[in-house]
Amino acid sequence: MKDSKKLKPVTFIKGEYRQYYAPNDFRQKLLLKAMTITDNPKEWRKMIGAKSMADVYRTLDKLALRKEYHEALLRLGIDFDYIVTGIKNIGETGKSDGVKLKAFETLLKSVGMDKYEDVKESAKDWEELIKEVEESKQLNPGDETAVKEKGYEVVEPKIPEEAQKKINEEKEIGQSLYE
Repeated sequence: MKDSKKLKPVTFIKGEYRQYYAPNDFRQKLLLKAMTITDNPKEWRKMIGAKSMADVYRTLDKLALRKEYHEALLRLGIDFDYIVTGIKNIGETGKSDGVKLKAFETLLKSVGMDKYEDVKESAKDWEELIKEVEESKQLNPGDETAVKEKGYEVVEPKIPEEAQKKINEEKEIGQSLYE
């Protein structure tokens, strides 16, 4: 008997497999919004951009599974308080400093404080930078350097007399309403 070589498993990088099992949270939110607007499933399909009604029903199934999952978590007493309390307890009573540090890093990451970036990279603070931008925007309209910086000069067209008369009449009518 010959020695058989152990072959590595074949993996498919591209394919349609992910299409059915992908987490389509955005489409689920669109479907929930569409359900508040109409009761027609064919309209739901158009609103969420699904190719077929099977995609709509698959999205409904994912919504139902997600709801059942969250209900099961609540029945078992697993909510955000439980999770944060568990991380806190690990941080306080962890056996090694590495475990404690990871617990506190997890808490910091959950509140968005996982990275510390120094804002004082430049000598100016944000208020001074805003003032400089605003001062650079304030240009004198008669200044030739301002026109050169912008690269163009605005020439307003003249309004015909008939159009000006109509505008004035509409203003008078509008003012008479409030007298």
